[in-house]
Amino acid sequence: MRRICDYEGSEYRRDFWETHHRAYEDGAERVAMSHLLPPSGQRLLEIGAGFGRLADLYAGYQEVILLDYARTQLEEAQRFLGPESRFIYVVGDVYNLPFGDNVFDTLTMVRVMHHLTEVSAALAEIQRLLKPQGMAVIEYANKRHLKSMARWLLRLQSWNPFNHEPIEFVEMNFNFHPTWMKQQFGAAGLTINQTRTLSHYRIGLLKRLIPAEWLIQMDAWAQPSGNLWQLTPSIMVQAQANKAATATPSSLFRCPHCHANQLYLTGHETGQLFMCANCHYGWSYRDGIYDFKTPIINPDS
Repeated sequence: MRRICDYEGSEYRRDFWETHHRAYEDGAERVAMSHLLPPSGQRLLEIGAGFGRLADLYAGYQEVILLDYARTQLEEAQRFLGPESRFIYVVGDVYNLPFGDNVFDTLTMVRVMHHLTEVSAALAEIQRLLKPQGMAVIEYANKRHLKSMARWLLRLQSWNPFNHEPIEFVEMNFNFHPTWMKQQFGAAGLTINQTRTLSHYRIGLLKRLIPAEWLIQMDAWAQPSGNLWQLTPSIMVQAQANKAATATPSSLFRCPHCHANQLYLTGHETGQLFMCANCHYGWSYRDGIYDFKTPIINPDS
């Protein structure tokens, strides 16, 4: 059975971002995205949107789908972002996304890759969803950074940062070698156009002594070096989907069970349902959130 990291019921916004004062990391990621993210488009998908931390960066898009595996994270996003007709909230699985082929101009995935056990499967899904020449902006955790190399040389850690294979340093948290990641992108039909290195100064002492805005500016100056070398704990890439220009878009949603594009909306005692005309599975739409993780109606049960 596939392992999946689930933030259901967690206080991710408070416990990770607010309690630990990560303004520097947030600012560094925003700088990188400002350079890698196409400024406008028709439809954008963010995978692992959480509480909507980065949603304000998508102002140039007509329609923004915020997807997360945890419904409670999307409920927090609704509170955080307030009423906004451009946002569509979807619960779903990165390995089996409930969307048709070739339906997104742009896709983003930040602070998600390090939780994935099957990188190649996730990248294949991402490539499937993008329109021809569509762009994906993806962040991943780098195992070959300066601190990990120093720790290994001093025999303070057991795993080798120069080994290309991913390392699960704690349960469901992986670091990846840049060479290995480039191979995975290429195998999935995604060409990396640009690479930026992030969090050059992610050191507790520096964060205590230097104002976050100074560190963010210093990081911005250093990020373009990612096109030459990658020695920081976080890497962000812009990758382009390689597919025929004649590839036609499907309807936005497809059934996660049988992958048919034959969903229709109907009523149900628990709220509205998206029913699949092909396999007759039903998926809920309740309180402004589409839930394609667990079927409400399962004709096989």
